[in-house]
Amino acid sequence: MAGNTFGQIFRLTTFGESHGIAIGGVIDGCPPGIKLDEKFIASEMELRSPGKRDYSSSRKEDDKVEFLSGVYKGKTTGAPLAFIIKNSDQHPSDYDSLKDILRPSHADYTYHLKYGIYDHRGGGRASARETAVRVAAGAVAKLILAKNKISIHAFTSQIGNIALKNGFKVDIPAINKDLLRCPDKATSSKMQKLLESIKKEGDSVGGMVSCFIQDCPAGLGEPVFDKLQADLAKAMMSIPAAKGFEYGAGFAAAQMKGSEHNDTYKSVRGKILLSSNHAGGIQGGIGNGEDIYFNVAFKPVSSISKEQKTVNLKGAETTISIKGRHDVCVVPRAVAVVEAMTALVITDHLLRLNTLKY
Repeated sequence: MAGNTFGQIFRLTTFGESHGIAIGGVIDGCPPGIKLDEKFIASEMELRSPGKRDYSSSRKEDDKVEFLSGVYKGKTTGAPLAFIIKNSDQHPSDYDSLKDILRPSHADYTYHLKYGIYDHRGGGRASARETAVRVAAGAVAKLILAKNKISIHAFTSQIGNIALKNGFKVDIPAINKDLLRCPDKATSSKMQKLLESIKKEGDSVGGMVSCFIQDCPAGLGEPVFDKLQADLAKAMMSIPAAKGFEYGAGFAAAQMKGSEHNDTYKSVRGKILLSSNHAGGIQGGIGNGEDIYFNVAFKPVSSISKEQKTVNLKGAETTISIKGRHDVCVVPRAVAVVEAMTALVITDHLLRLNTLKY
């Protein structure tokens, strides 16, 4: 199975299955001398952890990150940084009744077609459990970015048909205080009522995560195939359940005139600035020093208890009702994953630019 490594210089390889002994990763290219703040890493893992919210999976994992190599006296050495996260709350028997039955919108059938075998116990490598490794690696990347005074903020901007209003000014401290990681209390309350209704139906719902990056130096990104937005898009679309990516004005740009979309230049005290930021902080694939912002759309969780029609591997028709522990909406937990993948991309491009401070 290929495709388990992400990045060019700051490279993350992940391993492990949803119901295996452990999941883990190896970061290659991590600079030496980075102090691994265990409290910060634990706080990042907490934001993604299941079993913390009424609308998330009741699976309870400590998600403690255990570093195996690349660390000496609490600091990175520059050697490969290997770590594991043990799976302490496995219930593989929850999936016994689903063996050989193809779950709608899951990777079961495509894995079966490609590899001739698939792990029905939570989906194996296709499970969102793998994203815990990304959050751990992203926490390391964030420690590096903090030294470079770069910050990343993601939040829940939409669940179902309930969304933050356009132009909403984000209160950053409010994000982590909210149950759904939505920065507006009134909107979050409406979202919670929707989720309660969806949960009673035995169904699920999708939504949107928005993210912005502040204080990125100009020059990040490479022309043509390694454009900054292209790498961000790949990072976001690699997250389970992600269905769409847009940056800057995004799809709304399709309805705009050039005179409306163009970010015109102006001179302020001898400094060249932009009058707007429809480009989302990226021009020609290269960061221009403005805030970078984008949205990621997530589909409804595929595992629902509502009865659905399907077939088994022999093609015989049957019905399926997926029990066990599943999210009603993946978006609130995906916020941490979006931030982590963003941190990996920005750190990798900083190393390419060779302006990283550590």
